[in-house]
Amino acid sequence: MALHRIAAALGLALMLARPAVAAPPEIEYAYPDQSVWTAEVDAQGAPLNPLLRVAKALFAEAGIPWHGTPYPASRMFALLRAGTAQFSMLVAAPALRECCLVSRDPVAHTEVKVYWTGTTPPVRRLQDLAGKSLIVVRGYSYGELAGFLADEKNAVARSTVDSHRAGFQMLEHGRADYLLDYAGPAAEMLTAYPVANIRSATLADIDVHLVLSRTYPDAEAVMTKLEAIAARLDKDHILRGQ
Repeated sequence: MALHRIAAALGLALMLARPAVAAPPEIEYAYPDQSVWTAEVDAQGAPLNPLLRVAKALFAEAGIPWHGTPYPASRMFALLRAGTAQFSMLVAAPALRECCLVSRDPVAHTEVKVYWTGTTPPVRRLQDLAGKSLIVVRGYSYGELAGFLADEKNAVARSTVDSHRAGFQMLEHGRADYLLDYAGPAAEMLTAYPVANIRSATLADIDVHLVLSRTYPDAEAVMTKLEAIAARLDKDHILRGQ
């Protein structure tokens, strides 16, 4: 019996002597408060973000606690640069490379499209919008298109609306030549409120990547782990909520 007690005591002593494995710090997923995926909103009136479902699957398998918070785009980028928020899923913008690691492969894809009606000349490329009137939706930067649209020498006369629905109504009533919108919410609007003789063209294909702050502990290894998990996930299935 004495030998059993000694062995048990030694086993307990060894267990206590082992350093405790610290749980990974909680990650804040900062995402834009304007959805490029859908015009639908939650019970609080906030735009839905299907990428939250991808984050849930990612972090569940990685064993990392997390929460998501929507922010206006400018504040979201400021928080990522400061390391106050540690994660997002965004376009691989050069401005993020200094503060964050960006996954090699995208986790989602969307499109920016231009819409017009009737006899309005078709748009085949971004430069075709020079000198034209264009409706844009408030809150969107439109990524790589923003510089062209803001450049005064291109003379794009922009009108800003507060919703996708208002944009299509304005276009339908001939108050501008073209409307710029993301494919997901635009398709929802056109299904619910069809516009006669509507036509469209894709102006930008946008890949969305994992973004992880370099300030997160062991960030390189964590990003490698998240990339491996993301590669195994059926992301299209998750994004559809199935």
